[in-house]
Parts: sequence; structure tokens; C-alpha cells
Amino acid sequence: MFTNDQNLPEPVFKALSSDTYSRGVSNSSVTTLIDSPQVKVLTRQHPDDIKEDVADRVWAVLGTAVHNIFEPHADGNYRAEERLKTEVKGWKISGAIDIQKTEDDGSVTILDYKCTSVWSVIFGKKSWAQQLNMYAFLVRKDKGLTVSGLKVVAILRDWKQSEAFKSDYPQSPIIEIPIELWTPEEQDAYVLKRVEAHQQAEHDYMSGDMIKPCSDEERWLRASKWAVMKKGRKRAVKLYDNERDAQEHLNTLGGGHELEFRKGEPVRCLKYCPVATFCPQFQSEVWS
Repeated sequence: MFTNDQNLPEPVFKALSSDTYSRGVSNSSVTTLIDSPQVKVLTRQHPDDIKEDVADRVWAVLGTAVHNIFEPHADGNYRAEERLKTEVKGWKISGAIDIQKTEDDGSVTILDYKCTSVWSVIFGKKSWAQQLNMYAFLVRKDKGLTVSGLKVVAILRDWKQSEAFKSDYPQSPIIEIPIELWTPEEQDAYVLKRVEAHQQAEHDYMSGDMIKPCSDEERWLRASKWAVMKKGRKRAVKLYDNERDAQEHLNTLGGGHELEFRKGEPVRCLKYCPVATFCPQFQSEVWS
């Protein structure tokens, strides 16, 4: 259910609440398979209870708009938005690939458009490699072709010219990023592992058993830290994973410094998960 907490104009509300995505005839899409099985099951269990404010969809809608702008211009040895499918352990899985470029040797380079932040580029996102290697798996299984390269075309929504002098800062608001290509054996093993995890969650749900909780990675867990602080300032002098190292640093400083414990948080659960309200894992915890 879409809400309009910001009281946006009706045309804006309609545009932001429009969702034409379809995974085709399949048990699961690539993007769902790389995500948490628990989130998928709870989403299906509470379809009428999940609320999403349309204002929170603005970046997703802009990302779709970028895809729609680029897609008509793929011609020649470029193919846009082809949905591929295959079967793994009795499940049909599918994925729509943004761009497939046919190289001179007949192999394929996969490109994926991402409207994202500068920080995603600087620090990297593990999910990009997972998603694109699953696409490579589909190209091998559905089309019988060899994939020779993976790339993300990143459109950086928060890029600033004034920051481009920094050595680790992207030099353009749109850049191409090479992604590690796994071996076929590594791709096969990863896809099988993800299908089995989701199938087990489905089985547990149907049997009334407890679904395996989300991992720290799936929860975007921000680890607890000990901060060496100068009194009166909000920014830490340095962050440490344990109190001992932080205390040793503090002992080398003069007066006016102190330690501050910063409790880790499951960032996704607190801010971005649509099923947190119904999640037994999250609801069993107390977050202040």
C-alpha cells in the first residue's frame, strides 16, 4: 500500500506509485535471490500490511527513468533489456539484463545501469558482483554464450564537481566500473546456494517452522565502535573496534578527551526494510 505522507500533488503521487516491474514466469528473480529469504517470505505473508510512502520511491523511479532513456539507443552489437531464464533444482529463475554487448569473438559483456551514490563507488557494493555474475550464469545457461566481462555504468546522483580533485573521488557523474567475473564453477555454486536458501525458507514457512534469520550482511549491520572523542566535539578523533585499543589511545592524550561507545545498528532493519514491523528477528530486539 502506497501512502502520501508529504501530501504531494496527485500527478506526482501517481507517478511515484506506478510499478510496472515483472519477474516474468519464474519462481524468483535474480534480485530476489541475492536478497534475504526471510524478507521475501514475510513480504508474501503480509502483502496487505506493508506500507511505503511514495516519497521514499523517488530514487527508484528516477533509476527506472534513466533505464528508459538509455534503452532505445542500444543497437548494433548492443542488446537491451533481455529477460533470460533457466531452471535450478526445479525452480525457474529469471533476470532482465540491461545491456549485452557482443564482442568480436562472439563473447558477451554484461553492463548494468545503476543510479547510485558516490559512496557506493568509493567503497564498492558486494551485491553488484553477485547480481552481475548471476546474469552471466543466465547467459551461459539460456543462450549458451561465454561472458567475458561485467561492468556497472554508474550514474552518481550526488556527484559534486568541487570534490573531484580528491584521488579516490569519481571524476565524472557517470562512470564505467569493471566488476569481477567469477569462474563458471563459482557462479554455479553461488546460484545453487541461493536457490537452496530460498527453497528452505519457503519450506519452513509452509511447515510453520522458524525461518532462518537474516545475516548481518543482509541487515546492513553497522558494527559497534569505541570512539576517542575530544570533549565538546561531535566528530571522533579515531574509532576502534574494541575498548582496550581505544583506552590505550586515550591514555596517550592530554585532558579534555573521553571515550564514547557507539552501539552497532542493523541499518536496513531500522530504516529500509518493508517487513521490519512483522519480522520476529527484529521485533525480538530492542533498539534505542
